[in-house]
Amino acid sequence: MAKQVIILGGLSAVAVATARLYAAQGATLAIAARREDELELLAADLRVRGAAAVTPFALDLATADPGADLSRMAAGLGGCDLILIAYGALTDQARGETDLGYAAEQLTTNFTSAAGWALAAANLLEAQGQGALVVLGSVAGDRGRRSNFIYGAAKAGLGVLVQGLAHRLAPTGARAVLIKPGFIDTPMTAHLAKGGPLWAKPEAIAQVIAKAATAGGPIVYAPSFWRLILLAIRLAPAGLFHRTRL
Repeated sequence: MAKQVIILGGLSAVAVATARLYAAQGATLAIAARREDELELLAADLRVRGAAAVTPFALDLATADPGADLSRMAAGLGGCDLILIAYGALTDQARGETDLGYAAEQLTTNFTSAAGWALAAANLLEAQGQGALVVLGSVAGDRGRRSNFIYGAAKAGLGVLVQGLAHRLAPTGARAVLIKPGFIDTPMTAHLAKGGPLWAKPEAIAQVIAKAATAGGPIVYAPSFWRLILLAIRLAPAGLFHRTRL
C-alpha cells in the first residue's frame, strides 16, 4: 500500500472510498477539491479511520496551476507514492450538442485540465524515480456513441495521454495507469436507473485503484468484465453499430 497519497478530486465518491482505504492502512494524504467545508469534514473522517495525517487543499482543479500546486502538495507529504486524478463531470449530451459554450466547459474539465495535472504528476514521479499516477477514465472513451460522445471524446483523449505517459515512465521506476470503470453507483449517476450486475460500488473501484497502483498493466477495466463488453462494441461493424441506440 502507498504511504504518501495525493488525491485530486477528493470529494468524488470513488476518491472518498479510495482515501478511506488508504487511511485504514495509516497513509499520509493530501486531498484537493473545491468545497473547503466538505474537505475539512472528510479530513477529520480520514484521521479517525487511521490516516497518519491529512492535509486538505481547497482548489478549483480546472483553473489551478498543476505544476506549482502538485509540487506544494508533494513537498508537504515529504514525497509521493500515489497521485490519483479522480475528478470530472458527467456531460449532458443533449445540451452539449447545441450549447457549444457548455460543451467547451465540459471538454476543459474532463480533458484539458485533467491532462495538465497528469503531465505535472508524470514530471514529479519521473524526478522521484518511483510512484504511480492513476487516472480515472471511463469505458465511454472506447467508442463514440450517440448517447455520450462529448464526454466520451474527453475521456478518450485523456486515455491516450495516460497511455503515452505509461510508455514514457516505464524505464524510470514510476508508472501511469488508466482505470476504465463502467457504471458506478455515485451521486453523479443519481439521475440514472440503477440495478443489475453492470453497476459497481465506489468501494469496489477503490480496490481496483489500489491494486493497479502497484501491479498490472497500464489499462485496467473496472470491473474486469467491461474489457470484453467494450471489445465487442469496438469490433461491431459500423453498419450494425449505427442501428443501435447505445
